[in-house]
Amino acid sequence: MGKVFVVGIAGGSGSGKTTLTNKVAAALAPDVAIITHDSYYRAHHDMTYDERTQLNYDQPDSYETELLVQHLCALLQGEPVERPIYDFSIHDRTDETETVLPAPVIIVEGILLFENPALRALMDLKVFVDASADVRILRRLQRDVRERGRSIESVIDQYLATVRPMHEAYVEPSKRSADLIVPTDGEGSFDVAAEALVNHVRARVYRRG
Repeated sequence: MGKVFVVGIAGGSGSGKTTLTNKVAAALAPDVAIITHDSYYRAHHDMTYDERTQLNYDQPDSYETELLVQHLCALLQGEPVERPIYDFSIHDRTDETETVLPAPVIIVEGILLFENPALRALMDLKVFVDASADVRILRRLQRDVRERGRSIESVIDQYLATVRPMHEAYVEPSKRSADLIVPTDGEGSFDVAAEALVNHVRARVYRRG
């Protein structure tokens, strides 16, 4: 299918990765496919719900990144893939999948994208979405309560137990691998960042033919 341009959008939980990804994808549509690292959380069908709630979901081994690498390589070869579907309300992967079709531009999004060398090597442009800790926890709180059916207490407990320490151990250091760092504390910053990123991607794709 010709040359494919891969954009990685990483950053801490609640930094605004998904917002920026969606804005960029909307501007590049229909020539874009999105694939999220969160879809590749490992399945834990053998565990009870209570056991799954105790797992650390913010460290690298919680993801089946090797499968994401395989899928991304297939997309680069022009082959469709069956992306897993993860259900955050039950902390487990479902038995269903969703077809992702190849596209001239592929956006990969997730907190730990730049931590994995094999995944990082497949990206043409690495963008780190940067937001202060207080903004990130407030955004995460709103999202998890509204969209994922979590209680406020469970979100706070998870943040203190795993999200914050894993951010400091893995996510923040991965910023060094980024080609671009985008600050997103202000709401208006998303529109500015998206426009700049879209223009950059279009220019790079055009130069590559």
